[in-house]
Amino acid sequence: MENRKTISLIVPVYNEEENIPLLYQEIVKTWNTIDNKYDYEIIFVDDGSSDQSKQRIKEIIDSDKKVRYIGFSRNFGKEMATTAGSHHAKGEALIMIDADLQHPPHLLPEFIKKWEEGNQIVIGVRNKHGGYSIFKKIGSTLFYKIMNRIGDNIRLTPFSTDYRLLDKCVIGYFNSFTERNRMTRGLINWLGFEKDFIYFDSPKRNAGTAAYGHLKLTKLALSSFVSYSLWPLKVAGYLGVFITIFSGILGFYVLIGKYVFHESFASSFSGPAQLAIFTVFLVGIILTC
Repeated sequence: MENRKTISLIVPVYNEEENIPLLYQEIVKTWNTIDNKYDYEIIFVDDGSSDQSKQRIKEIIDSDKKVRYIGFSRNFGKEMATTAGSHHAKGEALIMIDADLQHPPHLLPEFIKKWEEGNQIVIGVRNKHGGYSIFKKIGSTLFYKIMNRIGDNIRLTPFSTDYRLLDKCVIGYFNSFTERNRMTRGLINWLGFEKDFIYFDSPKRNAGTAAYGHLKLTKLALSSFVSYSLWPLKVAGYLGVFITIFSGILGFYVLIGKYVFHESFASSFSGPAQLAIFTVFLVGIILTC
């Protein structure tokens, strides 16, 4: 029994007092069906909860020493909570799972089975969005289409989730990253490695409200576009080339027309207007650079 491999389960928590006991019970119930060559550790990462989440976790720790607790001084976000958990994981593999029970614990044996088959990353993919608003469904679809279109060396599977298993070697590389505004699934996909997928139907949230509202999701999407793609920089550069060429031609025409050929249209550009054209020309050069 001492030679059993340990699987670490990372659970980011933010105001999930009602869901924590239920999730723990489901994990233990499922683990009893797994081959006894594996042991588990559950790391709850409290992301600055304002409810009784910490107390619920401490109650579980009192009865199960395989459960561990990490507490943040304030709310830093799910991505940082997941990162903190991965840094403290001691298992041969870790599985990230949400506390709201929208990541079904009964799929844990399937994740482990695919890992045993040689896949170093196993990703959970939703078949449908339980309880998601039309706005979130449309936004999610657009995000994946845009990201896969403009992303450099990264492909995201549509409707993939943070419910995923990482082998110990992947964890080592993942923990070496220093990004603060990160998208965990993007970094993991960027690493490569052998991967497989598990498709599941996502149930509705059991209790509480989602921590990621529309504003936070939008910020995460914009941050991802900038982090994983040169496209925003290229757009600025192309815009700079256009401005430089346009203002350069206009400025040349005004100077030659007004001071050489004395054309009426060119002469209508006053000194301040000429200065404005020159300023725009310089702005174009800066954008191009």
